[in-house]
Formats: sequence, structure tokens, C-alpha cells
Amino acid sequence: MTANINRGRYAARRARNDIFLTLSVIATVFGLSWLGLILGTLLYEGFSGINLDLFTQSTPPPPGEGGGLLNAIAGSLIMSGIAVVVGTPLGILAGTYLAEYGRHSKLAFVIRFTNDILLSAPSIVLGLFVYEVMVVTMGHFSALAGAFALTTIVIPVVVRTTEGMLLLIPHSLREAAIALGSPMALVIKQITWRAARAGIVTGILLAIARISGETAPLLFTALNNQFWSSDVNAPMASLSVSIFQFAMSPYEGWHRLAWAGALLITAAVLVLSILARILETRSKRGPA
Repeated sequence: MTANINRGRYAARRARNDIFLTLSVIATVFGLSWLGLILGTLLYEGFSGINLDLFTQSTPPPPGEGGGLLNAIAGSLIMSGIAVVVGTPLGILAGTYLAEYGRHSKLAFVIRFTNDILLSAPSIVLGLFVYEVMVVTMGHFSALAGAFALTTIVIPVVVRTTEGMLLLIPHSLREAAIALGSPMALVIKQITWRAARAGIVTGILLAIARISGETAPLLFTALNNQFWSSDVNAPMASLSVSIFQFAMSPYEGWHRLAWAGALLITAAVLVLSILARILETRSKRGPA
């Protein structure tokens, strides 16, 4: 009797497991199908606009003629480069303070809370903030304002990743260095930063991937520029904003440029994500 009851329970559990497994597979296939459709459309439409002119011409193309995105690509690289150069040291130093010095202090609690808000805040809100702080104050749009808006996105990502990676370093490494008479600053520089460098670089790559496709903050700060410009105190083109404007146009040639630009951003994010995954895997294997 007991054996029959146990077999019945086992059969019921197997049936429930099979049902949930089937539903999970269906949901996965459904989601991956849409992803494949999106990527397939992007590849098909994007490659149709890839040519030499895309990387050599920067003037706005007349309807029905070719054109390029050189100014937009250069503008994105300039603003993203400034954001990374400014935001990365600040994020690493803040993350180091949270992990090494003020781990349980009230100031650290405030910093973590603020950082979490910045991580979850919509990018358009950050763009509006920079618009009020810089654009309105300066009286004009500029690439500097756009770079500052991107910096507010870079910093919280680097802070969170740096703190997390440093907390994974065994405390015995710090104790051994301190026992030899090394000051805390030297311990951080020579021991913990070196041990966590793969994870920190991963955070930087993720931050770059995050800002690569941002459009809303740049609309409120850098605006756009249809021509070539390297003046960071003036409006500057960006790849994401150019894609938005070309996609909203009624001209087929501009649509091809938008698809090509979207493919470039997707490829860049994919490469950065793969590098971040590789470095993350290396960092989990143990201190370098």
C-alpha cells in the first residue's frame, strides 16, 4: 500500500516537473525567436548600408544620394572617451573607499544608496539634470555637457563593479601585506587592485557598452551636428542621435544609414560584452 502511494506521488511529481519543463522550453524558444528575428532583420538591413562612404563621409546626404556617419562615429568616440577618462578614476576610487576604508561607515551607506539610485535612474532623467546644470548655465548645447551626462552613467557602474571585485579578494592577502609593514595605500595599490584588475576592467567595459547606445541624455545635452566638428564646447553629432533622426526621416537612403549605424553599435556592444565575459571568467578563477 505504501509503495503504491509513493509511486503515485513520484508519478505526480514527474508529471508536474515535465509540465513546467515544457512551459520553460516554450517560453525560452518564444523569447529567442523574437531575438533571432530582431538580429536577423538588423543584419540584413544593416549590411545593406555598410560601405566605404559610411566611414569616410560626414556631410548630411541629400535625399536619394549616399552619405556617411564619420562625424557621428567620431562624436560618439570623443564624448564616450571623455566620459570614460573622467568617470573611471572616480568610480574606482569610490569603489575602493567602500570596500577598503569605509565599508561599514554611515558615509559608505549614503554613497551606496546614492549609487544604487543612479544605477536605476532612467538615462533621460540624468540628461535633464545635466541640461539644467550645464546647458542652461552655459547657454548652449555642447559635447562637454553630453560627456558629463555619460559620465553620470559610467560612474555608478564602475563603483558597483569595483567594490564587488575588491570584496572578493581574500582578507588574508591584506593581512599578510600589512604584517610586513606595508601601509594601507600600498596594500591596495600592489595587492588588491592587482588581484581584482580583471574584474575592474570588466566593469569599465560594461560601462562603455552601457553608454554606447544612449540617445536621450545626448538629445538634451550635445544635441546634434550634421557636419564635422571637433569643438567640445559646441553641439556635436553622435551615432545614436543620428540613427534616431535618420530613422524618423521619410527617405530610404537615410533609413539605410540608420540601419548601418544600429549594426555598428550592436557589434561594438557585442564585442565589449564578450570581452567582459572573458575577463569576468578569469577573475572568478582566483587572484591574478
